[in-house]
Amino acid sequence: MNVRELKTALNYDVDATERQRRLTRQALGAAPVVLFVLVVCIVGLQSERFVTRETAVQIMAQAAPTVVVAVGMTFVLLTAGVDLSVGALMFVGAGLAGHLAVAGWPLGLAAGVMVAVGVAGGFVNSVLVTRLGLMPFVATLAMLYIGRGAGRWITETRAINLPESFLVLGASSWLGVPTVAWIASAVAVAGQLVLSSTPFGRQLYALGANAEAARKVGVNTARVTAAVYIVSGACAGLGGLLALSQLGAVSPRFGELYEFDAITAAVLGGTSLYGGHGRVLPGTVLGALLLKTVFSALVSVQANPYLYPLITAAIIFTAVLVDTLRTRLAD
Repeated sequence: MNVRELKTALNYDVDATERQRRLTRQALGAAPVVLFVLVVCIVGLQSERFVTRETAVQIMAQAAPTVVVAVGMTFVLLTAGVDLSVGALMFVGAGLAGHLAVAGWPLGLAAGVMVAVGVAGGFVNSVLVTRLGLMPFVATLAMLYIGRGAGRWITETRAINLPESFLVLGASSWLGVPTVAWIASAVAVAGQLVLSSTPFGRQLYALGANAEAARKVGVNTARVTAAVYIVSGACAGLGGLLALSQLGAVSPRFGELYEFDAITAAVLGGTSLYGGHGRVLPGTVLGALLLKTVFSALVSVQANPYLYPLITAAIIFTAVLVDTLRTRLAD
């Protein structure tokens, strides 16, 4: 083999390897869609009642709070951070809103309090991370325990039953689609527009990809980092409001594990735990819908409730595995 033939062979090998990596990345990116279709097909074969318009509407309503919270989580994950406090912030806001609603205060004020609590909690997280230099995992984990404790103190660990007027939002619909799903869709669209069409979104991706390089080109990394935790807190407050409007009561476990659902939804949808890569649409939204479809499917086939944690663990493992493989192929 002469030199020219050797170069041709080497170039062919490089091109073939690159094509294979590209195809693998595309396959991993399509994983949520494939899983979604498989779940619908498998459960649909076992239960005809599952593949119906009523089930689809129910899943959209159930997924709405998770979608909203996961949008905020996507912003945080893009910076290679994490926010474990969202469920606790939902609980604190719901407890305060519940007391106000029972006392006869306007529902609009109670709703505003929930969002305000989320923003305030996000601000505290931002200070802990950017000013005090705490790791996001540690800072938000501390806020999780503080929020849970504060929520139990506010509610006295007893359920707060809300007035029926509080359920109007959760029970209403427009064009056959639940109002909460419309709100979640609006939040998702707004979030994606911010990421793809604003300087802040571009700075966010740059920060997640390489914080030091972003700082050198003039990105105020502290301000961007602070902003994403405030966005996450606001989404937690709004997501809590949507969930509360469907439940009608504040239980001592309200908002529990929402942080893990939000992280799983975002990662399933293609957002990297390592930062710098991800989208709200269709990614995070599809991930949230997949989660709720799986849980709805388990109920539909009357699966053993003890299997639910195992299924959840399998979904989280799959999400992390796909993200790890995707990140390695991108290197």
